Amino acid sequence: MNISMPLLFSGFLFGCIGMGYFMYGKTQRAGIPLACGIALMAYPYFIDSVWLMCLIGIVLMIIPAFIKI
Repeated sequence: MNISMPLLFSGFLFGCIGMGYFMYGKTQRAGIPLACGIALMAYPYFIDSVWLMCLIGIVLMIIPAFIKI
């Protein structure tokens, strides 16, 4: 596994955003932001490409805006 500074920074950034989504979903009892928050906090552990990490993170951040349940 290749660990570099951009990889660590992007993982930290998406993890922090995921924590915000998680807290919002938990307080509002909204399932989609809660699930996206958990996914945003977990997926950086499994991805070792900065570009792929950014792409997946952006998709996970956009999902709650389009799916309203």
